[in-house]
Amino acid sequence: MNSIKPVSRRGFLKGSALLGGGLVVAFVIPGAHRFASGAENQGKVFAPNAFVRIGNDDSITVLLGHSEMGQGIWTGLTMLIAEELDADWSKIRVEHAPASAADYGLAGFGGMQITGGSTSTWMEFDRYRQAGATARLMLIEAAAKRFNVAPSGIRTESGVVIAGDRRATYGELADDAGKLPMPDPASIKLKEAKDWKLIGKPTKRLDTPEKITGQAKFGMDVQFEGLMTAMVARSPVFGGSVKSFEGAEALAIPGVHKVLQVPTGVAVIADHYWAAKLGRDALSVDWDPGPNSGLDSQALLENFRKLATTPGVSVSKAGDTDGTLGKAVKTLDVEYSVPYLAHAPMEPLNCTVSITQNKCEIWTGTQFQTLDQMIAGKITGLKPEQVEIHTQFLGGGFGRRANPTSDFVAEAVEVAKAAGAPVKTVWSREDDIRGGYYRSAFLHHARIGLDAAGQPIAWKHVLVGQSIMAGTSLEATMVKDGVDKTSVEGVADSPYLAGLAHHQVDLHSPKTGISVLWLRSVGHTHTAFVMESLIDELAEAAGKDPLDYRRTLLKDHPRHLGVLNLAVEKAGWKTPLPNGHALGVAVHESFGSYVAQVAEVSQDNLAIRVHRVVCAVDCGIAVNPMSIAAQMESAITFGLGFTLHSKLTFKDGQVEQSNYHDYQVLRLNEMPLVEVHIVPSSEKPGGIGEAGVPPVAPAVANAVFALTGQRLRELPLQLSGV
Repeated sequence: MNSIKPVSRRGFLKGSALLGGGLVVAFVIPGAHRFASGAENQGKVFAPNAFVRIGNDDSITVLLGHSEMGQGIWTGLTMLIAEELDADWSKIRVEHAPASAADYGLAGFGGMQITGGSTSTWMEFDRYRQAGATARLMLIEAAAKRFNVAPSGIRTESGVVIAGDRRATYGELADDAGKLPMPDPASIKLKEAKDWKLIGKPTKRLDTPEKITGQAKFGMDVQFEGLMTAMVARSPVFGGSVKSFEGAEALAIPGVHKVLQVPTGVAVIADHYWAAKLGRDALSVDWDPGPNSGLDSQALLENFRKLATTPGVSVSKAGDTDGTLGKAVKTLDVEYSVPYLAHAPMEPLNCTVSITQNKCEIWTGTQFQTLDQMIAGKITGLKPEQVEIHTQFLGGGFGRRANPTSDFVAEAVEVAKAAGAPVKTVWSREDDIRGGYYRSAFLHHARIGLDAAGQPIAWKHVLVGQSIMAGTSLEATMVKDGVDKTSVEGVADSPYLAGLAHHQVDLHSPKTGISVLWLRSVGHTHTAFVMESLIDELAEAAGKDPLDYRRTLLKDHPRHLGVLNLAVEKAGWKTPLPNGHALGVAVHESFGSYVAQVAEVSQDNLAIRVHRVVCAVDCGIAVNPMSIAAQMESAITFGLGFTLHSKLTFKDGQVEQSNYHDYQVLRLNEMPLVEVHIVPSSEKPGGIGEAGVPPVAPAVANAVFALTGQRLRELPLQLSGV
């Protein structure tokens, strides 16, 4: 658990100057700072990078080190603080905190400040509550001194401290509380679940009003006097570079000021976006395509297919798999494949940078503040603490804005450095989709043997796909003995293999020259599709109902069974459907949460129509059920996009798609009815932002098989006319 620690005198003094009167409670990773004594605080503040600020006007400001990209974390984490603080919810406001690993780093990520992996709530569940409880205890102590009563005779309610018939608001006590020494962390008692007033209550998001009125600031909205805009011409082939360029025609465009070569290509610096775009269009660049000019999707797939027939790096092995397969009554021998995928967020990448002699300021929507600071510092020659990041709202992230290379941030810093002026570097959507860092294509080859009762007795599974961790700063922790954990998650730890005496999982991680990155739900985007489709195939081979078959295989996994049973109950698994409709089911665990989904589909010529998705989720303690339901709906929408449409292909080293017209995501008219049912639980919270994605594709694929008899083993799903 990340613990609460005091901050330094220097930190206190800086915060006092910035914030004026009031109370601030900060908490950081172990060993980072120490709190100043009460005498030094002089009734002002505790730290500059505080999580909780209480002003004399009764305002309560929560600063979050996590990035808000639509997942509702501004509200969810704030609820944890407000719960223990007994705050008046109507007086709370939230701000993105500055980049500071010392204050906002996560122990689970090596002390780095990052938003990703569906970790925000479960990693911060204790720390944020402790911060609120600490502030509340200090306010009680301040009231006890003012009222001359014992703290035990004081209670709090909605931002007010009450001692009998005497009352004081938090704002009235803020200065007095600021003069007190920090309490012993061991004395901080958190509420019991039965006493929660906010946690578990459906709560509207705090950022919604600003987004509805257009007041919310995204990276693309950043604008100030003297700011110029840049667009970069990049090699159309991965790994290509500039041989030479001619910028005279670009400079002739009104509003274009400079044309500069930077490490990633050629930058056009202009007064505004349109001038920069026209200037880039007018550039003449001679590219050296490099070693990847022959990249071709079909050739890549054939190479993956050949690798799948050979032994790879061993992921897990038990018993005598080959020998037992030879004794099986029935054997399933199949191949599944998924394509490269782009993140395609609604807001394309952008980053604003201003560099002076002693400081680099960055305005962007980022998920990875710590690495952005480090890499910007390296480029500018500044220390990381001299790099100030102003995190903006993100118009979608899906992992693209949490790149271990900080690619779009690093490029923007290089552009501003070369330009010698503040510059906003903007990517078009075409740049975004063709710019690399994709979910890798994967191919799975599975051989599974069944006994006379139709139960699996041996399972041999080979995965082929690029590693997203190899060659990054995270390789040392995420790649062990040649195995990238993210490539095999969902297979290596599958409950279907857990009790199987004979199984073998191998992995090939070929290098293709294509830059790859995590995508929302990471490895589970392909492993859930394969594993849950395979279970349906095994049920068919065994002559059993796919639901009953799963129940038998999952008998020792109560949380899987719980969501499975709830989903099929709510979907009406045995209830007659309209003619031409069918149901499919899938269940999967990821990020500490368990999700089952039932999809109802029909066929319109060769098009698949998804009418309804019923979702059951067990994510442990449901901090904000409203956000959980929204995230499940969002995940299902996202998953349906690559289930039915999304696919990146390569020819002559170049991406063939460019925008939403040929890299399709789910359209509004395709959105099914979604029902979300949350399992009541007292377990520690699990992740929720990604866990709803994995079951979508297999649930739809299984429904399509039930409807048509066609077993589709490739994404996106495409019916055959045969």
